[in-house]
Amino acid sequence: MRLDKYLADMGIGTRSEIKKQIRSGIVTVNGIVVTDPGKHVTAESIVTLHGETVGYEEYVYYMLNKPAGVISASEDLREPTVVDLITEHTRKDIFPVGRLDRDTEGLLIITNDGEMAHRLLSPRHHVDKTYYARVTGIVNEKAIESFASGLVLPDGLECLPAELKILSIKDVSVEDTSCSNSFSDSSGCQQCTDTEVTIREGKFHQIKRMFLATGHEVIYLKRLSMGPITLDPSLSPSEYRRLTQDEITQLKTI
Repeated sequence: MRLDKYLADMGIGTRSEIKKQIRSGIVTVNGIVVTDPGKHVTAESIVTLHGETVGYEEYVYYMLNKPAGVISASEDLREPTVVDLITEHTRKDIFPVGRLDRDTEGLLIITNDGEMAHRLLSPRHHVDKTYYARVTGIVNEKAIESFASGLVLPDGLECLPAELKILSIKDVSVEDTSCSNSFSDSSGCQQCTDTEVTIREGKFHQIKRMFLATGHEVIYLKRLSMGPITLDPSLSPSEYRRLTQDEITQLKTI
């Protein structure tokens, strides 16, 4: 690659700024001052700027606990994006692998590895995605069976078989608006069901649409895992960390 691209990838500055720095003689490659921005270098080259080594990373991988209210995009002129939350990144080419709705929380992988992202998202690979969902009303065995057999939604979408588990059923006070649209019994309490759902595809609003088809509304949704990667419980919403080498290896075997 060109020397100016190498430095731009590492977040040193814009290409025009970097070209000026290179021409000023403050950059070396393998111990030799280079003033040509087009000088060919590799990821193994030893590049320094002002005497400080600038190491090159071809790919970067982050695990983000996406908060509600942030859009799953690389950039947006009006709204904060998940990439904006990765404050340590120096790459300009990172992006979210897939998307979570604005109001959905949880695991999102951020990377610049397009090949790996394609494998994770490809319908051919059917990568499991597991979510925690709180829904209105009481989920019954019939809904579990419907998810398992593969729902056909009112708009004709045929969903692959999915796994639905009931975690708990909660009676919530009418003052608690988290279940404001759920069933209300004679005691003045409203009922919600906490569930765990695993799907093997990722259609638009799929989990919300599947629950609606069985008579329930999703009122809170959080992704817990994607393929072999599980959300780190130590990460609060908006926090992130780099994937470990073991996690990266697991992703690349999909």
